[in-house]
Amino acid sequence: MKSTNSQFIFLFIFFIIVYSLGSFSKIPFGDCVGYVLTTEKGIFIKEATATSHILYINTAILIKKLLFIDGILANKILVITSGAAVVSLIYLIVFEMTKKQLTSFISAVVFGFSFSFWRNAEIVEVYTFNAVWITLYYYFALKAYNKNSPKHLFISSIFLGISLWAHIQNILLIPSYLLLLFYFKKKTNAYLFPLLAFCILFGLLFVVNISQNLSYHSVFTSEQGNWVSNSFKKDLSTYFNDFIKSLGYLIYNFNLFVIIGIYGFYLLFTTQPRIAWFILTASLAVYGFSTFYAVSDNYVFFIPFNILFAILIGVGLSKIQNKIMLKSLSFIAFLIPLFYIFSFNIAQNTEKGKNFGEFKSYKGGLNYYLLPWMNENVGIVEFTMENRKAPEKVNWMTYSALEYINLLKTKNIPEDEIKKH
Repeated sequence: MKSTNSQFIFLFIFFIIVYSLGSFSKIPFGDCVGYVLTTEKGIFIKEATATSHILYINTAILIKKLLFIDGILANKILVITSGAAVVSLIYLIVFEMTKKQLTSFISAVVFGFSFSFWRNAEIVEVYTFNAVWITLYYYFALKAYNKNSPKHLFISSIFLGISLWAHIQNILLIPSYLLLLFYFKKKTNAYLFPLLAFCILFGLLFVVNISQNLSYHSVFTSEQGNWVSNSFKKDLSTYFNDFIKSLGYLIYNFNLFVIIGIYGFYLLFTTQPRIAWFILTASLAVYGFSTFYAVSDNYVFFIPFNILFAILIGVGLSKIQNKIMLKSLSFIAFLIPLFYIFSFNIAQNTEKGKNFGEFKSYKGGLNYYLLPWMNENVGIVEFTMENRKAPEKVNWMTYSALEYINLLKTKNIPEDEIKKH
């Protein structure tokens, strides 16, 4: 047990260091400046729409107020600590399922270095924070089944309910939750109270919005775009390309460990089919939605699925009896960053890679898309202040950047200093 705790702590500290060293130098492109702006204003938000992420923003604001720091640092602390916590929690989940420390350790490291998660642990985004609540839901849900424990079922219900306050995408996990409740169908009292707790937490989202004179469906919608409806307007070739792209994401995140993850799913289905069905139910909903969702950065929506895949990697590793092979795989896991550097070097020497890099040069080119670390990045604030141009629409980012710049000017911060943000 002491060894398990020490590995849990080691993983947390190690990835705190990794994510801190690679964290953004300047506010990146995307939604980042909007989150920093809202945090910097320091006014708790009271609306729970699909894009407000009320729990994340208000937690960042709380950190800012408690530690007397700026919005950038508050978000860095929240994102990085959340990321490291998720890696450690994956270690606990795999250990709960396999009772093997080395395989649990390897699968956690593989996930910690997976591109999508690593990138989101180094920018201002909701997804590592959201992953904390999802991972806690997975952990206690699996514990509930393994121990036939109503107590753990109740805790998993609480965490799934809380996760909806971080990101409404987590409604996609409700089918897996209903399946978990079905496993307790013979114990009426065992599933009624957990279900009630979940429904209360879910229902409060509607109460909050109605109290702000918003419609009941505002929990699922946003004025910023019609991404969900647009997802159903694609032609067949686009859907096919989306699916191929999703496989590319999977390979880029897990490289050779993809094979081990698939093997792990096979093993789980033959030895613990009920847990396999739980994981499959959660995976299909998330993977399907993320694959066809009509946004340019849909890779981030795969993270709840990637967590489950990392668990399957752990299950697959647990059946490898050759200790030399296991130690070799643990060594390979720590070499994953070299895979990104290798991929980057290949891409930048191809014609398509060069053209793509030039097109996206305004925000860092191929570095931005193929390397997960974000230190020494191009910032949206300096981009806006210098009136730089981009070959695609970025006005929704520069609008927030201008508001952020003006807010800092009211605090008598010199322009040269603002450019460094």
